[in-house]
Amino acid sequence: MASETEITAVLFDMDGVIVDSERYWHDEQPDRIFPATLRGEHPDLEETTGMYYKEIYDYLEEEYETTISKDEFVEIFDAVAEDIYHNRVELLDGFDETRETLASRGVPVAIVTSSPSAWHDIVLERFAIDVTDVITAENLEADGKPEPDIYEKAAEIIGQPPEACLVIEDSKNGIKAAKRAGMFVIAYRTEPNAETNLSAADVVVNDPDKLQEAILSRAK
Repeated sequence: MASETEITAVLFDMDGVIVDSERYWHDEQPDRIFPATLRGEHPDLEETTGMYYKEIYDYLEEEYETTISKDEFVEIFDAVAEDIYHNRVELLDGFDETRETLASRGVPVAIVTSSPSAWHDIVLERFAIDVTDVITAENLEADGKPEPDIYEKAAEIIGQPPEACLVIEDSKNGIKAAKRAGMFVIAYRTEPNAETNLSAADVVVNDPDKLQEAILSRAK
C-alpha cells in the first residue's frame, strides 16, 4: 500500500493544484468551447476535467454530436489556453513554500499534467517554478488520465517506485489515474471542484495550510 510506504517523491497536477486555472476552464468550456464544438447535449465538466485536451475531442466525438473537426477544436482550445495562462492564472497559496521545503529535504518534485508543453511552459516561466521534471500527456504514446500511464511514466522518469509517490490532484480523472498507478493521492478541494466526488483519494483537504501539512507530514 502506498500509504504504508515511505514517500520519496511528490507529483503535482498543474491545473487547480499549482495554478487557479480550473476556475477559468470551468467557465470557458461550457460557455465557449462546448457550444462551438457540439450540437445538442453538452457533457458535465467532471467528465472531461483532467483529460488531455486532444483526447477530450475524441471523447466528445464518441459520446456527443460534434460539429467541427479535431483541428478546429484544438485551435479554439489553444487560443483560450494562451489567454488563461498568460493573463489570468495565479499561483495557488502555499505551493512555492511547499516546493522549497521538499527540495530542502531532497524530495524530488515533478509536475504531471494533461496540459501540453506550450501551456505549462508559460506557467513555469511566469512564476519561476523549478521542479525535478515535467511529465505531460502530450509526449506519451499512451492513454492520458484517467488511465494510469502518465503516472506510471512519471515514476519511471524520476526513478521512484509508484507506491513511494505522493500525488496531489483535484479531478476525478486525475485521482483515478494516480490510484490505478498504485500511488497515494491527496485530493485538493477548491471552489471549482466544490461539488466533485473526490472520495477515491486517500485524503481530501480544502485549504492551502492543510494541503501543505498533508504533504510535508508524509514526504519527510
